[in-house]
Amino acid sequence: MKLKKITVVGSGYVGMSLAVLLSQHHQVCIYDIDEERVKKINNGISTISDKDIDHFLKSKNLKLSATLHAKIAFEGADFVIIATPTNYNEETKEFDTSSIESSVKKVLGNKNKKPLIIIKSTVPIGYTLKLRDSFNYKNIVFSPEFLREGSALNDNLFPSRIIFGDKSQEILEFSEILKKSSKQENTKILFMESTEAECVKLFSNTYLAMRVAFFNELDSFSMKHELNSEDIIKGVSCDSRIGDQYNNPSFGYGGYCFPKDTKQLLANFKDVPQNLIKSIVDSNETRKYFIAEEIAKKGIKTVGIFRLIMKDGSDNFRFAAVMDIIDMLNEKGLEILIYEPLYKSQTFHSYKVIPDLKDFKELSNIIIANRFSEKLNDVSSKIFTRDIFGNN
Repeated sequence: MKLKKITVVGSGYVGMSLAVLLSQHHQVCIYDIDEERVKKINNGISTISDKDIDHFLKSKNLKLSATLHAKIAFEGADFVIIATPTNYNEETKEFDTSSIESSVKKVLGNKNKKPLIIIKSTVPIGYTLKLRDSFNYKNIVFSPEFLREGSALNDNLFPSRIIFGDKSQEILEFSEILKKSSKQENTKILFMESTEAECVKLFSNTYLAMRVAFFNELDSFSMKHELNSEDIIKGVSCDSRIGDQYNNPSFGYGGYCFPKDTKQLLANFKDVPQNLIKSIVDSNETRKYFIAEEIAKKGIKTVGIFRLIMKDGSDNFRFAAVMDIIDMLNEKGLEILIYEPLYKSQTFHSYKVIPDLKDFKELSNIIIANRFSEKLNDVSSKIFTRDIFGNN
């Protein structure tokens, strides 16, 4: 296949992993407005925590570069992948898609060829069609990503499925590029309209969030009635129709995707009768309140928070469920201490950060951990966790 120029907008989990994947065989340029990220990429350093990306950057001969300049990024591009963040806005009840519109405007401002624009950012249902009309440009398609933090490149190398919101010749050509870049044979590739592809993304993540919420509520029931959650979950999960995925209790679902995607899907149900989707969103909030109450009832003064990250392999703690629990415990008058080696400041949102793990253990009356670590073995009597199976 002829060498193509592919521009990726954004260097987060989606953009960085896709750029590394595609640069195995094609010329890839990452466009980002963050100067530090651009420097990192051009020095062969990943912008995200992902051991596979680190390995590829060190050992593979990748055709990868990054730039702060739109003209350099978009000039001569055959394909442009937009992977910018679209955080959920609680006031408008929709994703903030301004970064996508800004990116499309820059792409179309290029006077040379007009590339196929592939949106990987998560968007509201019906957004892609509106975007095409807004810019009077039909060559925009939506293609959902199904990546996990910490294993984004692996999920691109071995995809569960690849979905494109278009059936054009150009998208067929791009699907071949993706297929050749991955290591998995017989990957299921589905072609549909962009609105249906947008639905696939939101409904998939909401279903997974529902499973997390279900097993968390099972665990809440067990805690309240002093039952063994592990025995019940194992018994339920032995049914092959249910299985043992997403069944490990936690403080609530978090991360980049589940909280915002469930709320966006609920907003898209505005004129459609529903009960379940709202229940999933509400259940997650109820779980966090329940966990905070159980901790507060123990009558302790100082609560240690072991790690702000949601799970092992992640470098993201902005959307972890424990963040809300910290605020709830603070409102109840408890002193909060935080141990998070990824965070270098002395305070986090006015809460004291303890950089030394030994000091952290000694100063904390109780230590709450969304996921247990062997580093806590020596203070097991202080630990409050709902982690049963030791996995994410």
